[in-house]
Amino acid sequence: MNTILIHPGYFPSISQFVAVSKAEEVVLEMEDNFQKQTNRNRMYVYSPNGIQLLNVPIKHSKEAHQRIKDIRLETAFDWQKQHFKSLEAAYRTSPYFEYFEDDLMPIFTKKHTFLMDLNLQTMELVSKCLGLPFRYQETQEYFHKVMDMTDYRYLINGKKDTTVIESYTQVFDDKHGFINNLSILDLLFNEGRHALSYLKRQTVAAKATI
Repeated sequence: MNTILIHPGYFPSISQFVAVSKAEEVVLEMEDNFQKQTNRNRMYVYSPNGIQLLNVPIKHSKEAHQRIKDIRLETAFDWQKQHFKSLEAAYRTSPYFEYFEDDLMPIFTKKHTFLMDLNLQTMELVSKCLGLPFRYQETQEYFHKVMDMTDYRYLINGKKDTTVIESYTQVFDDKHGFINNLSILDLLFNEGRHALSYLKRQTVAAKATI
């Protein structure tokens, strides 16, 4: 059985959904420590000015290491409203933004306490939009190396993900050209229901060895 191990991310990269689309079984890493500057709490989209980072603010702790499942969201300002406005500016003119807008709206209206709950909801809602079954198991303890499954946890770190995907039409590609491997939302808003067949045609890059 093709079983994969991945990190839940905030509207994860296209490469991560490539892996999910081809898997028979998905296992989500729940026991690792939070790491800054990864797609655990950020996504990249294609704005009118080029690539744009949307970051989910989290509450900082005095602890040196915090479990990802214990990370709480910062609610001091309305980051959800800001993110949705950025998505509107980026994708309102895309072919499928309005088609999926209502399906994805719970992400920008529901007030989650924990980052993990937010990430799981983004992955569940996107999978539904893609027409991709998203059934998963959760890890019960952390292992540096795993057996009997393909370890795609590195995909959560964009610097370690060297996947190059097939180009498709993006809203502002006439200005800035094709931007590789953005958030899955970029593919969904531009390709719609064709996105799933696109994902299954792609190949995830192997983890780089250092």
